Amino acid sequence: MNTPSLVPLSEHIVEIVSDAGEGAQKAAVSFAQVCAKAGNGLWTVEIIPSEIQPPPHTTGSASGNRIRLAERSTVTNVGNLANVVFAFNEMALLSRLEAGSLADDVLVLIDNQWATHQVKAYQESYRKVLSMVKAKGGNIIEIPLEAETLRYVEDPNRGKNMFAVGLLCSLYNKDLETLKEVIKTVFKNKTQEVIDTAIKVAIAGYQYGLAHLETRFDVPALPTDVPKVAMNGNTALALGAVAAGFELCSMYPITPATSASHVLSEIFEDFGGFVHQAEDEIAAIGVALGASYSGKTGLTITSGPGMALKTEFQGLAVMTETPLVIVDVQRGGPSTGLPTKIEQGDLLHALYGAPGDAPKVVIAPSTIEECYYILSTARKIAEEFRMLVIVLSDANLATGQQLFNRPDVSKTPRRPPLDLSPVPENALHYNWDTETGLSQRIIPGQPGGMGVITSLNHDRNGKACYDSERNQRGHQMRSRKLAALQKGLQPPPIYGAEKGDLLLVGWGSTRGAIEEAVDLARAEGLSVSSLNIQFLSPLPPGLKDIFSHFKKVITVELNYSDDWDDPLVTPENRRYGQLALVLRAATLHDIDCYAKVPGRPIMPIEIYGEIHRHLKAVHSIVPSTTTKEEVSHV
Repeated sequence: MNTPSLVPLSEHIVEIVSDAGEGAQKAAVSFAQVCAKAGNGLWTVEIIPSEIQPPPHTTGSASGNRIRLAERSTVTNVGNLANVVFAFNEMALLSRLEAGSLADDVLVLIDNQWATHQVKAYQESYRKVLSMVKAKGGNIIEIPLEAETLRYVEDPNRGKNMFAVGLLCSLYNKDLETLKEVIKTVFKNKTQEVIDTAIKVAIAGYQYGLAHLETRFDVPALPTDVPKVAMNGNTALALGAVAAGFELCSMYPITPATSASHVLSEIFEDFGGFVHQAEDEIAAIGVALGASYSGKTGLTITSGPGMALKTEFQGLAVMTETPLVIVDVQRGGPSTGLPTKIEQGDLLHALYGAPGDAPKVVIAPSTIEECYYILSTARKIAEEFRMLVIVLSDANLATGQQLFNRPDVSKTPRRPPLDLSPVPENALHYNWDTETGLSQRIIPGQPGGMGVITSLNHDRNGKACYDSERNQRGHQMRSRKLAALQKGLQPPPIYGAEKGDLLLVGWGSTRGAIEEAVDLARAEGLSVSSLNIQFLSPLPPGLKDIFSHFKKVITVELNYSDDWDDPLVTPENRRYGQLALVLRAATLHDIDCYAKVPGRPIMPIEIYGEIHRHLKAVHSIVPSTTTKEEVSHV
């Protein structure tokens, strides 16, 4: 056995990819948990094929995970280009090359069975892809993955992912005993024989790495006394729903939101909760709305296509002023779009996706930790303001894992029990306070609480009416609640200096990448700052004043906008990113945008390049309304 050199690193990015169904996902989850237990900060993102059963040994079948691990405990995004990739075949590797996710000097670990495979086409593509990697400066280590796995199991597909995770733990100098414990947890619902076999194969991979790897990496963890947890955003949402005191979650399975219901189904009943799997998206929101009407504020979780189907019931919740919380785990669109990929394309739908004027609260977590706490905020607002609250998560948060401080349940106090005491005589269901638009929530069956509820325009006692004056009053009162809520909000904190050349504005999961890019730019002495907006409706106060202290303001978003150099695009017809459009209207400030739909998280280095482009324009005194012929883009 050789003695490989151990290279100390502050952080590294590794990808594990295979054909769908070969277990790269489970291998990646296991490796990430080993890193988390070692105290490494991490952020992961799933690599998932869009089809349920894609053709094997194709780039479209690539499935796996990207893991960014670091010495520091806090990692806020998935990072830039991968340093290491473990590929079970060359087409999975090619998919990552085509995605532009690998560094030029990437270290590739790959199953060498394809070099001599009986299918000649596989041999040829294997040589071709490896030549491409070498031409870019990559290093390749061929691993007899299938052959080694066959020494321990009859079917290599039942073990090579564990061999791979064992080898990766060896490569990154991780503790073997921790790996064993993680495997026991990952396979906790399997038989003891399956667990023992998985551990045996993982140990074999670990020992193979010690014997054959010439170089290994060590990403130590900084010591901390603060208890940490590692989980993905959907798990955090599920735990947050329990902490917030929700008693019902009604949903219909949809990627990438479904796993939240799986977690809730395992634990919700222990806390008095109930998960209802409805027959479709419309029924799911109907059940949640009915529960809320009866006094149990309901929760429904979905994704973009489900939001479209829930539109009519959203309008009913607004008109009847029934508290309701919807979590939209955004994915690529329109229609079914990119079911397994990230996008932030639902903002305008969340704000305006209902007939007529339907004011609602829209908030967005920016980290996996915030996914836990945000549902307590959502429930509190829904009940106190009798409003529909939409929480915009996304696939990056939903499926990625992050290490963060163990949640503090004291920060999510349970809501007080409903006041079911007799309603005062002559109380009305919509006895609106003329300043705030608020009114008492009366629960069916509450003594003295008889009244009328209708989806039609109505007066203070809930009865339908069609005259102009009362129609106008109803709209005013429903809208006034947003103004009342906004009065209690604070201006968002600025990351960096309070004035300068450039301000980047983001929302949701782009925050970590934006702030890392700002750090890179500020380290060079560049005058750039950023802020993240959590409340998207109502917008927080002070934005116009904040924007006035910067020469240029741009949003960074994962949704579509026209580029200046697109054919036919002019300052008059250019389509802006969704937050940019909202902020331009709200502040009358000339806000530009960097909005893309790559189907993956934006890398900090990409935002860093955009910072340089905009600062070059600022320093050249190029107005933001310049035509595409006058502005060069990186």
